[in-house]
Amino acid sequence: MFLKIKSHVLYPWMMFRKKMPLGSFIAGRFLTMLVLLFFLGFMLFGFMELAPGDIVDQMMTQQLMQSANGNGLGNHSSAGASSDKNFSEEQIKALRSEFGLDKPFYVQYYKWLNRVVVHHDLGTSLVSRAPVSFLIKSRLMNSLLLNIISLVFITVFSFLLGVYFSSKAGTKLDTAVTFFALFFHAFPGILLLILLQLFASLSGLFPVTAYPDFPFSEAPFRFTFSYVHHIMLPLFSSFIGGLGGTMRTIRATMLDQMGMPYIFALRARGISEKRVYLNHAFRNTLNPYITGSANLLASLFGGSMILEIIFAYPGIGRLTYEAVLQQDINLVLANTMFSSALVLVGMVISDILLAVVDPRIRYGKD
Repeated sequence: MFLKIKSHVLYPWMMFRKKMPLGSFIAGRFLTMLVLLFFLGFMLFGFMELAPGDIVDQMMTQQLMQSANGNGLGNHSSAGASSDKNFSEEQIKALRSEFGLDKPFYVQYYKWLNRVVVHHDLGTSLVSRAPVSFLIKSRLMNSLLLNIISLVFITVFSFLLGVYFSSKAGTKLDTAVTFFALFFHAFPGILLLILLQLFASLSGLFPVTAYPDFPFSEAPFRFTFSYVHHIMLPLFSSFIGGLGGTMRTIRATMLDQMGMPYIFALRARGISEKRVYLNHAFRNTLNPYITGSANLLASLFGGSMILEIIFAYPGIGRLTYEAVLQQDINLVLANTMFSSALVLVGMVISDILLAVVDPRIRYGKD
């Protein structure tokens, strides 16, 4: 009976997989992505529960500091009286009950999932009381713009330099470029950002922040030029950090392809070296890059958090950092889930592109 029910349930999936192997693979990866996001959210709620204190404790601390400043730093008795007046046990319990912090973390996570899935509501920030969706939208385009520009520059220059220097393998220029690529790839990104900000502060050639101090709606044309000026040093840091490893990968793949038997066969047939490089060997270098592009995107988003903090760039990374410090669980969870979903979607897209680029890759059995 159980086998009959099992076969009845799996039969539509097996038929779908047989008729559309790539479609079934994509559906399976998206289902896997949802499962991973579910467990990721569960772990985040658990880790936030393990953190000392909560947002109510922070609110109490801030209120105590304000009361102490208002009463004078030396008047400890009046500050203590003010704290007793401002915070009673009933008020603290009411605040924790309002934020849902009086429940176990798995109950909080269930309520959050129910609100997101059923009502499509990410909730409100526990600190600013603004909708989480509004806060994310206000920072999302900034982070996407920064990381997409970095990814485009890294991709273009990595292929140009990797293919060119693979044809110059063994020369002094190739050795020098490979050394500097390895050096900048291994150089700590946070130290490079600090040095660049120090350079901007001492030279005055670039701003120490990465975002203009006026909105786009005020003067769109002036904002565009100001944005390019502000973002140049952070973009240079992100570009240098990603270029070294990617260029070396493409160069190594090109050298490996140039030693393959089919390359010798193409040369023996009299095909020009340019066609051998660009039409045949170059296409096979796309596979490792596409495979690693999702990891590159993840590293860019991970590194952009440090960049946004140091250069005061208003992006998702800085918003997440501030939310973690304030223990704003709704904002932390929404930002982290979004970044993780973006990376997982990037992995699915890379798998699809592999099947498009390489005709040897097929999903499913014939």
